[in-house]
Amino acid sequence: MSQNQVRLTDLIAPAFYPVHIDIKQKLHTYYKLDGGRGSTKSSFISLEIIQGMMRDANEGKLTNAVAFRRYKENLHDSVYEQLIWAIDKLGVAGLWKETQSPLRLTYIPTKQAILFRGADKVKKSKSIKVSKGYIKYLWFEELDEFEGSEKIRSIQQSVVRGGENFTVFYSYNPPKSQRSWVNDQAEFSAPDMLNHHSTYLTVPPEWLGKEFIALAEHLKAVKPEAYRHEYLGEITGTGAEVFRNLTSRTITDEEIKNFDRIRRGLDWGYAADPLHYTVCNYDKTRKRLFVFFEIHVVGMSNRRSAAAVKAENKANKEVIADSAEPKSIADYKEYGVRIRGAKKGPDSVDYGVKWLSEELEEIIIDPDRCPNTWREFYGYELARDANGNFKDGYPDKDNHSIDAVRYALEDDMTRNGWGIGNIRI
Repeated sequence: MSQNQVRLTDLIAPAFYPVHIDIKQKLHTYYKLDGGRGSTKSSFISLEIIQGMMRDANEGKLTNAVAFRRYKENLHDSVYEQLIWAIDKLGVAGLWKETQSPLRLTYIPTKQAILFRGADKVKKSKSIKVSKGYIKYLWFEELDEFEGSEKIRSIQQSVVRGGENFTVFYSYNPPKSQRSWVNDQAEFSAPDMLNHHSTYLTVPPEWLGKEFIALAEHLKAVKPEAYRHEYLGEITGTGAEVFRNLTSRTITDEEIKNFDRIRRGLDWGYAADPLHYTVCNYDKTRKRLFVFFEIHVVGMSNRRSAAAVKAENKANKEVIADSAEPKSIADYKEYGVRIRGAKKGPDSVDYGVKWLSEELEEIIIDPDRCPNTWREFYGYELARDANGNFKDGYPDKDNHSIDAVRYALEDDMTRNGWGIGNIRI
């Protein structure tokens, strides 16, 4: 059976038809495909890579591919076998050569190759070379297992070069935690990226078999939340997330012009810990907070950071800072900054975080203007003990922006009808 006799509808689930067309028309470079068990996203990607390389060859273009897993030990039984499956299904096994050591698939007519690499050592990506053409296709399977977006970018910068256009696939089952880097649109996104979600419900039932569907339906009946995560690929959360009232979006210059309750806060830092200065607007009527400016630096002297604060705060409105450093506050006053220390008490951290996470309807953070603020608020979770139970109180780490926002809103927080500045908490 030749490739021309194979119908696309026999191999690709209907949910992926629009993605296939998008790829053929070169509308995007990056394709982030997530979904639950049995969604056939990996099957789709393997078919696209094999078809794409052969189509390129017919057009006189010698393109190659690299398939990545975080650890090389997982390559053979996942992406390698999946691509062999695609070759078989397309009826072109006679045109491809399989090599086990090292793992490699070679298109015999043109010597185009599919390479397989583990991402445990990023520097090795720089040594990836092909004898003919360039590397057009990249596939990161089980994306959530990789260490983070920085690792992915580093690999891509080493591999994606020297060609006309590229197609990069990311496939994964979303982790439970919405705080996972792979679920964070601000942390892992691109203007040229198509996001696509699929489930087993979008696949012809006969492809999956009665047993698969029976197991899914059983889990749906006995553990609906596990079903939603495992089979529907939903981000159900771990229960540890503190700020569930976050919104990541652009805050426009026009909005900022109309803000009338602007607050400023500062958390000190120098060496290991960064200094964090925040500017936000508190919409008291709708209980919304807009965070639209930050300074987040390590190793900056008080003189230089005060100058940076003054450059933003041209009207010299009050800044509320951590009172634990009276010398720094005195320095800022000497440099002309209108500043005072926060009124802190033994429960101020817990009370402040609880107020921000429960009293506010929405905390809107612009991830482009305030990337560190978004990262810390989004990633802030309750700590667990050795038995997996949540510890009392809120963790005091990776929370510099949270502290700065707490200080900024000190006078807006209320407790039993009193302003936080009027009571010891």
